[in-house]
Amino acid sequence: MSERIPEEVVDQIRLNTDIVDVISEYVQLKKQGRNYFGLCPFHGENSPSFSVSPEKQIFHCFGCGAGGNVFTFLMDHNGMSFQEAVASLGEKSDVPFQFTSEEIEPSHANLNERSQLEGISLLEKLFHHLLMNTEEGHDALEYLLNRGFNESQLNQYKVGWALPGWETAAKLLEKKGFDLSLMEDAGLLIKRDDGSYFDRFKNRVMFPIEDSKGRTVGFSGRIISPEKNEPKYLNSPETPLFQKNSLLFNFHRARGAIRKEKFAVLFEGFADVIAASETVSNAVATMGTSLTKQHIQQIKRLTDTVVICYDGDHAGTEAAYKSSRELASNGMTVKVAKLPSGEDPDDYIQKFGAEKFRTDIIQQPLSLMAFKMWYLRSGKSLQSEDGRLSYINAVLPEISELSSAVEKELYLKQLSDDTGVSFSSLEEQMKSYSPVQKQIQVIPESVQPQKKSSILKAYQRAERYLLAYMMTGNETAYSVRDLMADMSFHSDDYQAIYTYLLAYVEEGGSLEPGAFIEYLPDRHLRSAASELTMLELNAEVTKAELADYINELNKHKQLILIKQKEAELKQAEQMNDIKTATALGMEIFQLWKALKGQHR
Repeated sequence: MSERIPEEVVDQIRLNTDIVDVISEYVQLKKQGRNYFGLCPFHGENSPSFSVSPEKQIFHCFGCGAGGNVFTFLMDHNGMSFQEAVASLGEKSDVPFQFTSEEIEPSHANLNERSQLEGISLLEKLFHHLLMNTEEGHDALEYLLNRGFNESQLNQYKVGWALPGWETAAKLLEKKGFDLSLMEDAGLLIKRDDGSYFDRFKNRVMFPIEDSKGRTVGFSGRIISPEKNEPKYLNSPETPLFQKNSLLFNFHRARGAIRKEKFAVLFEGFADVIAASETVSNAVATMGTSLTKQHIQQIKRLTDTVVICYDGDHAGTEAAYKSSRELASNGMTVKVAKLPSGEDPDDYIQKFGAEKFRTDIIQQPLSLMAFKMWYLRSGKSLQSEDGRLSYINAVLPEISELSSAVEKELYLKQLSDDTGVSFSSLEEQMKSYSPVQKQIQVIPESVQPQKKSSILKAYQRAERYLLAYMMTGNETAYSVRDLMADMSFHSDDYQAIYTYLLAYVEEGGSLEPGAFIEYLPDRHLRSAASELTMLELNAEVTKAELADYINELNKHKQLILIKQKEAELKQAEQMNDIKTATALGMEIFQLWKALKGQHR
């Protein structure tokens, strides 16, 4: 679809969409005052500086400057075109319209990506059909059912089967008219030396991997009949679409449950997520990689609390300890659901059922400190003096870092019981760690926008408020225009916004912040305008207040002129040009006199 979406349809969809509801699908928002705040999805941060105004239906980040309305949020966050964003929201609204997001013509830059996604989706459907409905997939289906998965789970997660042949996928993609070189770039095919292509995945159970938008971007294939030198799991290679360091399996499905439960369950593998899905809907897993900052930021936008549930073997324990420290260092509350030794979530669920797994494992986690004490005690003999001292020296620094006096006392008592060393001795020994603790003062995070450190000058403040008031209504916009006359804004960005704003009004646009921001042609100006709309303004502005702002701009303009004249005077004096210097001196005197007269 190439024709333009009617403006009245765009306006109706925008007015029928709550920006808070839309952004809450991607960001954990907390209400403070009239606005909502959260961690910005456009840059990594630990203190929330991302603000959403339900009254004005706009967002703005005081950290990186991102800003706009509900359409521009989807454009910037999901990489959509304007038409795609409008269509996506239109499908969720009650506004009648004649197009769908599938009919929107993608931008040229997105054509290759769309083709790759369509190729991946085609193979996802093929693999799933082969597993669930064909004789060729029977053995693989039996294998999965015997592993404890049921057909409902296999359908929900679109699990499939890749045939043993070398060119099943390649021939289908070619038959459907796909560019095979693009399918190679998407990680579906491999190119031979003679230029032909063969399948990357064959003879494997196929698990589709979806990104945070719910798009299938790759696969993980599990072999069921191990062959020599064959890896147990084969993942799609790294591509622009499939990047393991930022992908969390099941994230888009779990988003709502995480927000509802107020915590996320972090598994080690996607098979655990599927196995637990009937009773644990707020679970995600990494794609065979260590937990990264990108993973943590995604989770943190939904919740501040994570329950780690990794395998009960040595490798799983080590990974849980490492992940717990990463999460805690990023300001997360961490708990650890501990499995019996040697078991993984999948095994436990097969033995005892998904409901018992939820009630006895997920809902009974250890606190982070309790887990650390268990971990640091492992492998040490508390029957020996060396073992007890080693345990004490490992645990005391951890206890000293706790902020709660009650927690410190609780865990010191436990340490005393574990080692037989008196509470008072342990408490005295812990003091040796306190100086280090006090040097690093942790300031509790609050839901506050990050404010710019520089103090605005009077003319800068005047420019900001003039534009902000102009964006509140057409009548005020015309009033400011008349007062400005031939004056201009000192800031190039503000002058550009002023020019676009007047043009927008002249074209008959209604001055609502969300509508005007959409009119601006680039992200930079939208960001500047959204910041202005976040200013606290009076319900009504008087002509006297507007005149005061105009006077500040005029004063600044005169001060610039005086500085220019003073520079010319200095140059004339250096050249011994007495006549010019005298004339400039008189002119400067008159300018200062006029300036003081205007601002008494």
